Amino acid sequence: MKTKIWYLFLISIFFQVSCSQSEKRPNILFIMADDHTSQAWGIYGGILKDFVKNENIERIARNGAKLKNVFCTNSICVPSRASIMSGQYSHKNGVYTLRDSLDSTRDNIARTLQSAGYRTALFGKWHLKSKPTGFDEFTVLPGQGNYHNPYFKTLENWEKGEEGMIQKQGFSSDVITDMSLDWLSTQNSDEPFFLMCHFKATHEPFDFADRYRHLYDGVEFPEPESLDDWGAGTTKRSFPGHQIDILGERYEKASTGDFWTSYPELPFDTDGLDSIEARKKIYQKFIRDFLRSGAGIDDNIGRLLDYLEDNGLDENTVVIYTSDQGYFLGEHAFFDKRMMLEESLRMPFIIQYPKEIPGGTEYDEMILNIDFPALFADYAEIDKPDYIQGESFRDILSGEEVADWRDKMYYRYWTHSPTRPAHLGIRTGRYKLIYYYGKSIDGEGPIEDLKEPGWDFYDLEEDPAELNNAYDQSKYRKIIARLKSDLQKLKEETGDGDDPF
Repeated sequence: MKTKIWYLFLISIFFQVSCSQSEKRPNILFIMADDHTSQAWGIYGGILKDFVKNENIERIARNGAKLKNVFCTNSICVPSRASIMSGQYSHKNGVYTLRDSLDSTRDNIARTLQSAGYRTALFGKWHLKSKPTGFDEFTVLPGQGNYHNPYFKTLENWEKGEEGMIQKQGFSSDVITDMSLDWLSTQNSDEPFFLMCHFKATHEPFDFADRYRHLYDGVEFPEPESLDDWGAGTTKRSFPGHQIDILGERYEKASTGDFWTSYPELPFDTDGLDSIEARKKIYQKFIRDFLRSGAGIDDNIGRLLDYLEDNGLDENTVVIYTSDQGYFLGEHAFFDKRMMLEESLRMPFIIQYPKEIPGGTEYDEMILNIDFPALFADYAEIDKPDYIQGESFRDILSGEEVADWRDKMYYRYWTHSPTRPAHLGIRTGRYKLIYYYGKSIDGEGPIEDLKEPGWDFYDLEEDPAELNNAYDQSKYRKIIARLKSDLQKLKEETGDGDDPF
């Protein structure tokens, strides 16, 4: 009888422990790169898919889900990061341009998770200027930071300025991962963690670790069909854009040491080349450097995944890899981001969570960067905080149909310049309408220059590469009228009243 009672007692303890483990809130590992656009991931197809080093990006997608329609609400680094922290549009969180900072007294998702019992940490690129809040520990790059032997600001030395920063030897992506793994190794497994691992790569100047110096030697990369775009007249778009030729000028200036940054493998010149030959040479260097920089990210994603698996944490950890926005890789003959065209607007996004997300799945629903913190809160079993404008997409990732999910999104880029004018717009599943109002906001940063307003319209089914502004085509007149009405409604619903601008 005693043996039987003892046996039942052990069964009971085992059952309680099993239930406790299964009910434990998941860890959240949020990995984000800078400008690592979907064209350079391979898993989204495109002309570079056969050249990309992406085995660990593929690993997450294979074990989880790939989201095909994730979009940025303001495609520039600082505002996008502010939206991811706050769950708010730029006009709500007050971060409109690169020069703005996130108010450290405002609520953010790290602070919410920390209050709910999560251990929180941030390593790498912060870029929001104010002291990070809501983190038990942080070590962040000052502004953009350096690729090689980077300096960092920490919780302990934040007030000491540049003199108090610490320097770590190595390439930034490796160093940031080292810090993330060191922090993970010290954590109590009884408490869930929220870790933000933010790479500087692949931001300009697109540098890379020495181990990739010979990757792609002798490779000639295919060119996008619109690399020969020589101006707004070719597509009837309303703005000139930031053409890749400017990057070539930067390469040449940096070759003489007269520029704000340096680039790998200088000197560079286009002496003796005509404009077409010069552009092709610029493009080849640009893509070679960009993909080498991205290769180091993939390496370090693998290190993080290996750690989770080796320590039995993978089953109960939500792992996300994304970029803060998209980037032009020669499409429309552009580089950089900011615009509402697809390459800039679209954010690549993969996620794994074995307990809920079936492996190898893909989703087409329209997700925004303001939705990310709502998802984090949902996984942490927290009711969505009132400050978050976005919505959790956890049910979508679990394979459930969400009948009332959004079918259109609102975008606004606030900084104005003649080549990349301030604009706002609406995107649906098929159509996109953009209004370039061409006026600067009142405040620091934007260039005080007015431009004649203009409209761009694209049918993404007939013209997925957005090579023809169809705003003046009569067959779209009714569709455009409806989109204008919907755009005004979205503007109002999101609280963008243009005050105090």
